[in-house]
Amino acid sequence: MTSAIAWIDGQWGTAANMQLPLDDRALLLADGLFETVLIRNGAPQLLEEHLQRWSDSAVLLGMDRPPQRDALEPLIEDAIQRSQLSEADGALRLNWSRGSTPQRGIGLPAPGQHRFWLTLQACTPTFSAVTTITSRHERRNASSRFSRCKTFAYGQSIQARREAQDQGADDALLLNTAGALCCGTAANLLVLRRGELLTPPLSSGCLPGVMRGRAVARGIALETELAATFDADDQAVLINSLSCRPIASHNGQPMAATTAAVELWQSLLD
Repeated sequence: MTSAIAWIDGQWGTAANMQLPLDDRALLLADGLFETVLIRNGAPQLLEEHLQRWSDSAVLLGMDRPPQRDALEPLIEDAIQRSQLSEADGALRLNWSRGSTPQRGIGLPAPGQHRFWLTLQACTPTFSAVTTITSRHERRNASSRFSRCKTFAYGQSIQARREAQDQGADDALLLNTAGALCCGTAANLLVLRRGELLTPPLSSGCLPGVMRGRAVARGIALETELAATFDADDQAVLINSLSCRPIASHNGQPMAATTAAVELWQSLLD
């Protein structure tokens, strides 16, 4: 498959040729939510956890609840078959917008206008090491509802990664508004320190990532506030549903190497 397959309003096509109305609030205001789900061996992974976060976020933001699992599973199965991903890895994106708005401005439309669409494309999980910096310009708002939801609004992450790449690094770590380590631009942070795997608490403003959540629920990772700088012997990874990438250096300083990224990521899928 060379391009993403897509579904919207009962029609199948490619992501490049399907259309979203120009008055949709996803385009105008980034007013919506999405989930990225790993497809592996022809099946969505951790779908229940993703749908729970999707639904919880919609409630938090005052949106209608998105489609439920019984309505989604036939579409997902159809997408997998059409994409010929029954024996390959892919990235499924589920999108939920507040829908079209008849007037300009940010005023909320009437309930029941929401719009759903999905895309699916081949995607190989990534485990290569990255170099990072601490962003000087972008911080996660620890008290914002948006920090707790996977919304369409990724401008802050885009700018932080641009900042990193301008300095010759791969990615940026974001502090929160209290000056503590929070997360990467598109992944949660896990730090191995003196034999314990640590991750910032949700109160830090980090996204409640599905893989992070499983690590905490299983007692693999412990929630704790992390200072803005790493300790000398820290090992760290950036993890999400499609990757687990060791941090090789931060702010130009080498970090202790970790070789367990693949094993950690795989253990959280099982």
